[in-house]
Amino acid sequence: MLVQPRVKSPALDPVQLKSYRPISKLLYVSKVVGRVVAKRFISHANTYELLPTHQPVYRQHHSTETTILSVHNDLVHAVDDGKVTILVLLDLNAAFDTVDHNILLSLLRDRFSNENAAYNWFQSYLSDQQQSFVYDGQQTTFFPLDCSVPQGSVLGPLEFVAYTDDISDVVALAKHDIN
Repeated sequence: MLVQPRVKSPALDPVQLKSYRPISKLLYVSKVVGRVVAKRFISHANTYELLPTHQPVYRQHHSTETTILSVHNDLVHAVDDGKVTILVLLDLNAAFDTVDHNILLSLLRDRFSNENAAYNWFQSYLSDQQQSFVYDGQQTTFFPLDCSVPQGSVLGPLEFVAYTDDISDVVALAKHDIN
């Protein structure tokens, strides 16, 4: 897989390394297959209600806006009820780079009930990946990749949602302990 850095925003300083986002250059066939797999995975996750309730990604009638409205509504109701309210926000900068393939595979198998052919496909897709960076016409040598999901891919965001799914469990436990 080839990765090219792209400036995140025209307002950022192109001299600063932190101004860039790594975008994977994927083959057209990879994107088509990714769309088919994503569609089937989403159908499976929706059928068995496997996605977190407050996760707007890949859910019909959900969006970032509906999530913000829901959080705002919950905060307003809590304040109206005289409850102490805490809002924790996570900055997931470079989050796609932290996805460990082995952990992701175990989550896909155990939490999302991907078995047999589906699990084997994800395992094949994630195993033995290699990556090279291209910048200013120069390409690095390829090196093995055992973590991260490609930005610019169809499956990257979906894999990240699956990887972070259990955060909602942690929040629910914390909420239970506070009450």
